[in-house]
Amino acid sequence: MYRRLSAVLFPILIVALVGTGVWGYQEHQEKNSILIKAENQYQRAFHDLSYYMGQLKQELGKTMAVSSTSQDYQQRRLIQVWRMTSQAQNQINQLPLTLLPFNETEVFLDKIANFSYRTSIRDLSKEPLSDKENKTLTTLYTRSKELSKELETIQSEVLSQNLRWMDVEVALASEKTTIDNKIIDGFKIMDKTVGEYDEVEWGPSVQGLYEKRSVQALSGANMTENKIRQKASAFIKGVAPDQWVITENGDGTEYSSFSVSAEKEDGTALSLDYSKKGGHLLWYINPRTVKQEKLSIIQARDIAERYLANNKYGPVSPVNYDQYDKVSSITFAASQGGIVYYPRKVTVRVAMDNGEIVGLQAQEYVYESAKKNLSKPKLTVTEAAKLLNPKFRKISSNQSYIENDLDQEVLCYEFTGKINGSHYRIFLNADTGAEEKVETIEPAESGFGQERGS
Repeated sequence: MYRRLSAVLFPILIVALVGTGVWGYQEHQEKNSILIKAENQYQRAFHDLSYYMGQLKQELGKTMAVSSTSQDYQQRRLIQVWRMTSQAQNQINQLPLTLLPFNETEVFLDKIANFSYRTSIRDLSKEPLSDKENKTLTTLYTRSKELSKELETIQSEVLSQNLRWMDVEVALASEKTTIDNKIIDGFKIMDKTVGEYDEVEWGPSVQGLYEKRSVQALSGANMTENKIRQKASAFIKGVAPDQWVITENGDGTEYSSFSVSAEKEDGTALSLDYSKKGGHLLWYINPRTVKQEKLSIIQARDIAERYLANNKYGPVSPVNYDQYDKVSSITFAASQGGIVYYPRKVTVRVAMDNGEIVGLQAQEYVYESAKKNLSKPKLTVTEAAKLLNPKFRKISSNQSYIENDLDQEVLCYEFTGKINGSHYRIFLNADTGAEEKVETIEPAESGFGQERGS
């Protein structure tokens, strides 16, 4: 009997073992295939990074090599500098450097990109490169040359010793305090070198991008936790002050804020942030599920407008909206003397089932100055409208204050309308008539604001 049973089971066991072996082999092959693909992607990104850094150095050198009167050539080269820098940044983002301190180099490349872009898009025939900007270019050329050489050294090590980027990923993910890896060591040296550079004179248009917004202008005294509890309970009815969990952020700095939360019955949490100075509400979120859509976008806009007015935001004008998961996010910009001031914005999230306010984003409204000294525009709205594409069908117009691509605040005439089957918002400089910005918008946004011009 046992002999007959073993005669039956033995072939089955053999088949099972063979099947397991084949399955294990296939799994191993698939795993190896994934690892090889990842390694190839890392190697390509690294060698492309080395190439683009070399090209960046060359383009900076070409920009400096020509006469100061060759503005057209300088402009083309600066565009290439911006392009090469952007490509280098893209390759860095594809490498497993998340856990590696590489911030100094990334910020440095970001500043080069912003400097070259902002310089290249201006009219160099009217505003040529200044002595300071030429000095900056010389500094950037010298430093990009050093960084390119550092990368070439790492590249030589990678090629001569067949170093693998997968080993870098594993090493960075480990909890070892000391890591012996030549690629990691090379990038650490590179970042340390950048960190030790003297500060470059980037100019106000670039440097302003990296300066934190000051809260010195915020009104009111510093808040205590108890006062924040009272504010939160006044804002969210039905939650007692002692129910809030409060965390202070940035204690001891001028950027201090309070994060406030309370758990709801369904297990989700109400969350708010207040500035410590003045107790200004920075943002609020109520992550409830909205199952039905009963309101129109215009109804949601009106609800959001009343909500802002009741909470002393204003005067404001609706300028943008987005909708996701039956919740509308409607953005309002401050108004001053009939002029819409885009840098000072607040976004309200409205549940489309019953109009409940389920979110607020107000940092830009809180931190931006409430008052601006606006000069009288040189063009009338009628004169500006004549500069539009003749096929552009205007729906509304008003004066707006925006930040252009150079981060300069400019007074514009804002026209919403339709052309080629799509809706747009076009901002024309109120002094020169030049297009400062063009935005694609949803059809409903064209009727958001009332006609202010003619």
